[in-house]
Amino acid sequence: MARLEHVNVTVADPDALAATLCELFDWKIRWSGAAMGDGRSVHVGDASSYVALYSPGKTEPFGPDTYSRHGGLNHIGVVVDDLDATEERVKRAGFVPGSHADYEPGRRFYFHEANGIEIEVVSYTKVMARA
Repeated sequence: MARLEHVNVTVADPDALAATLCELFDWKIRWSGAAMGDGRSVHVGDASSYVALYSPGKTEPFGPDTYSRHGGLNHIGVVVDDLDATEERVKRAGFVPGSHADYEPGRRFYFHEANGIEIEVVSYTKVMARA
């Protein structure tokens, strides 16, 4: 059986985003250091999977919508046990949750972090639907 180990995304400041993801999802920095092209990478996640945050040192401004571009990153999905508590963390960090949905088998919301990357937060814990 195959499993996803990591995804690698280009961001302006890998250390700043890593700190945010650690705060929001209780993740840890697995590794950080020099990367190709005089860049820097920070790997953040848990023992089995992570997001590699890469900066070549000089990044370009946000490009066109990734959903309409071949090879674009559409979003990163993160599973949490307590969706409501995580949403409160997201709000306290200054992000705006949206696109809430209750569906079988879970609940979810999305937000965009400072680099414009969309993050889906989902919980498969059976709870009553929001009022």
